[in-house]
Amino acid sequence: MTGDYLEIDGSIGGGQILRSALSLSMVSGRPFRIRNIRSGRSRPGLLRQHLTAVLAATEVCGAEVDGAQLGSQTLDFQPGEIRAGDYRFNIGSAGSATLVLQTLFPALLHGPASSRVRIVGGTHNPAAPPADFIERSWLPLLRQMGAQVDFRLLRHGFAPAGGGEIECEVAPARLTPLHLAARGEVLEQRALALIGNLPGHIAERELQRVARRLRWPQEQLHQRAVASAGPGNILLLKIACTDVCELFSAIAQTGVRAERVADQAIDEARAWLLSEAAVGEHLADQLLLPMALAGGGSFTTHRSSAHLESNIQVIRQFLQTDIRVEPLSDTRLRVTIGSTA
Repeated sequence: MTGDYLEIDGSIGGGQILRSALSLSMVSGRPFRIRNIRSGRSRPGLLRQHLTAVLAATEVCGAEVDGAQLGSQTLDFQPGEIRAGDYRFNIGSAGSATLVLQTLFPALLHGPASSRVRIVGGTHNPAAPPADFIERSWLPLLRQMGAQVDFRLLRHGFAPAGGGEIECEVAPARLTPLHLAARGEVLEQRALALIGNLPGHIAERELQRVARRLRWPQEQLHQRAVASAGPGNILLLKIACTDVCELFSAIAQTGVRAERVADQAIDEARAWLLSEAAVGEHLADQLLLPMALAGGGSFTTHRSSAHLESNIQVIRQFLQTDIRVEPLSDTRLRVTIGSTA
């Protein structure tokens, strides 16, 4: 393998460092070497989800790769030309299908023709954006930036069984800057508890908690049973505003009461609502890379995070991009992305 490699320290964050590096490498054509992949995690190195992202990126751009094995903590990646195609990737576990999609998405936007990608794995995972978030929060903003994309959730997949599937069709597009100073007027508030192979009273208790703490009326509370390979439950809180739609969620886990699951989503939603910021913590992190590729953009958010800070570091390594984080108040800060060239 040849080329001048960007040296990336994977210890500054988790799997997101690898995913952002893959996305940026495919689009920019710059090879990279990442060491200490997920070194601070209980299971360091590449898990199936991360390995799938690497192998998928390799296929999409014809890359040369060294270190693409489960558990590897070092990876060399030299991208080739992005190729349009009809792709299907199977994580082989409940690893997040949405995170693999987000890794590939920038490259598919820069492809020579439209592509379709199907990914089998987890669609509703702890510590990953659920498929509903991709569909209702992230992609609508990408469409405002010029993306032409269709997304479908084909099957629900909860951890640990997985078996879910998503499909995305992406046309080549040039992203344009987007500025989100405020969220606008609240237009809709809706809670949805999804249940797969579990008793319905779990969803009922979560929704009762939402009603009590957020004072949302009964007509805004919904539950739905879904087909899935294994048991699972997620609470989704949708808050649609004039300029942005936020979706806060919490996944049921063994030994955690339904009320506590609901509290996790409620606490996030309340913190965002009280801040008057445009986007929440997770959406903020996931807008950085598209805005950098668009050549500019800005948004307000209610808190910084380790993900946001580590993502900024990786983007700066690949692109001549100035990213500024400015506090506006105790509960609001502004992130501005713009080229320094």
